[in-house]
Amino acid sequence: MSNKNETKKITSIGGSALIEGIMMRGPKKTTVALRTGENEIYTEDVEMKMIGAKSKFFRVPFIRGFVGLIDSMRLSYKCLMLSADKAVESGEIEEEEPSKFEKWIDKTFGDKFMKILMVISSVFGVALAVVLFFFLPTWIFQLLGLWIPALAVEVGGTVPVWQSLTESILRILIFVGYIFICSQMSEMKRVFQYHGAEHKTIFCYENELELTTENVMKMRRFHPRCGTSFILLMLIVGFIIGLFIPAFPAPFTWLRPVIKILLLPLTCGIGYELIKLCGKYDNAVTRIIAAPGLWAQRITTKEPDEKMCQVAIEAMKAVIPEDGSDIVK
Repeated sequence: MSNKNETKKITSIGGSALIEGIMMRGPKKTTVALRTGENEIYTEDVEMKMIGAKSKFFRVPFIRGFVGLIDSMRLSYKCLMLSADKAVESGEIEEEEPSKFEKWIDKTFGDKFMKILMVISSVFGVALAVVLFFFLPTWIFQLLGLWIPALAVEVGGTVPVWQSLTESILRILIFVGYIFICSQMSEMKRVFQYHGAEHKTIFCYENELELTTENVMKMRRFHPRCGTSFILLMLIVGFIIGLFIPAFPAPFTWLRPVIKILLLPLTCGIGYELIKLCGKYDNAVTRIIAAPGLWAQRITTKEPDEKMCQVAIEAMKAVIPEDGSDIVK
């Protein structure tokens, strides 16, 4: 098995798992590779105007993290929709016969309705995440304060370590619980297998081995620059930031989570810089920082089969620049 100490170079190429495929993003282009048949792999270059490319300001340390997160979410969403369409076309996903109501909607509104529906579902998803990760942990701690007087926080005073710690632990439990439930679904298990194939392929390239199925399969599936590690780092950074946000009296208790939301760009910025350090250096400090994320990848990545690795190899080969501009110096 390969390990991080054996990698001969570090690449800036990254990607994400899709429905029966993988997206790889290099310094010059982004390519999606999808399994559309037993012996067929469909590839397509995806173009998108990135916010980070519009100004040097968006590439400044601690700013680039939040901007990069927005760009990554936009790109991943576009690639995911592409993979879903191809999966339906190829028969990998069975398309159900639309109901009379669905036919009427399609006839009356056409594609416009679907676009509106996707926007509404996206807004709902963001709202749900805000409630689960920002408001719910604070509310739970406040309830505990009512039952356990020792946990009560003096309004307007400095938030004790145990409040920020409790809220952070609750967020981590919610996140880990969510991805664990997802991992039990057969469809998501395949996505997590493709996630593993993505990591293995990147490791194979970083070890300067030929990108063959045999070589890729030998690599490990846990990578320090994974998005899972980034999210967990953000949760840990949020614990530290939470120590400096005071408690507020009722009915303004909602102000604490709102301030945390407003400070999200700072949290993302710090988390991004930490994840870059973990990808660039290998020492005791960076191993400690990367450890939670690598542990969580035991859930978000699964061992892929050879056909999945073949898809990952096709996506990887397509984005490797000839001038070596992906190599981190």
